[in-house]
Amino acid sequence: MIQSWDGTLSPTEFYVAACAFSEQWRKFNSSLPQWSWLPSPKQPWISHHKQEGYLSLENVILPRLSQEDHHEGDQMEKEECSIEYEDEFVDTAVVVCNDGPGEHHFDFHVVYSASYRVPVLYFHAYCNDGQPLLLDDIKREITVNSAELLSRCKWTFMTKEEHPILNRPWYTLHPCGTSEWMKLLLKSDASATQGEIPEQKYLVSWFSIVGQVFGLRIPFEMLNLVGT
Repeated sequence: MIQSWDGTLSPTEFYVAACAFSEQWRKFNSSLPQWSWLPSPKQPWISHHKQEGYLSLENVILPRLSQEDHHEGDQMEKEECSIEYEDEFVDTAVVVCNDGPGEHHFDFHVVYSASYRVPVLYFHAYCNDGQPLLLDDIKREITVNSAELLSRCKWTFMTKEEHPILNRPWYTLHPCGTSEWMKLLLKSDASATQGEIPEQKYLVSWFSIVGQVFGLRIPFEMLNLVGT
């Protein structure tokens, strides 16, 4: 039963969830940049399987905000931080990759955390010349609401740490509250109520929350699959 599920995934379940997410993204976002599964670099002393790896979305330029988006962000600042804010931001996904003068690029990786047993979003931001962005520059790229959310929300906050696979410093959204709000998000899912872990829908629901920080939105069609 859902009461016995703690909102986490095993490494194998994460791999299944990642494959399902990338397939659904490709189906409903065929004209947009695609998530790809990258295997972990092999170490000669470690046995590797195809399930060992991470999702990658490279060279993304965040969508620019319209006046309507700014107004929406101002409205959301007045509300309490909770998972219910998901419905306010859901829209057709917008991701562009056209280079332009002064554009800032983002690489996103979804990596499994063995400690928290949940997906973690890592990201690297840089200029056209490859120069990495500082945290203040990154905050200027995200929405007013996202900056406010990161500063006060217990569910997620931004930090910098070593990428567990690349072994380089990347920014990440800390996963400390992920299992708790994933259990809440999927508590009404049919498979969960039958005692099964809904890994086919896990990353869609998860990204509908964390993707909003960067204006990366899940299409309605993908979210409809979560409710079925």
